[in-house]
Amino acid sequence: MQDESARGPVAFLARPHRPALVSRTLGELRGPVHGVVELPQRLMWNPQRRFDLDNHDLLLWMYENVLREAIRHDELRRFLNKRLLVQVWPELNLPHGVRRAWESRHAALRAR
Repeated sequence: MQDESARGPVAFLARPHRPALVSRTLGELRGPVHGVVELPQRLMWNPQRRFDLDNHDLLLWMYENVLREAIRHDELRRFLNKRLLVQVWPELNLPHGVRRAWESRHAALRAR
């Protein structure tokens, strides 16, 4: 991890050599709240890439994958929903860097 004073802001990592991507605002996350969503292979490498958002366990699995793998803001906006993200945040199994990056930008997640 970088020292902020010497090299600028600290980057939180989703995995080695990849900074976690965080939405600018939670309000821009307007993804679906119900139904079946199919993630592109880039976000989910498993052959089973369809997630029924009405199944809580599948919802958590999809959100964990999107938060770990997204590299473009449009991916976050397309697949995540603000209300659902805040609701399930404490249950998500995320790399430490992803959790810290999101919580450092969004107080609503820290409060959860």
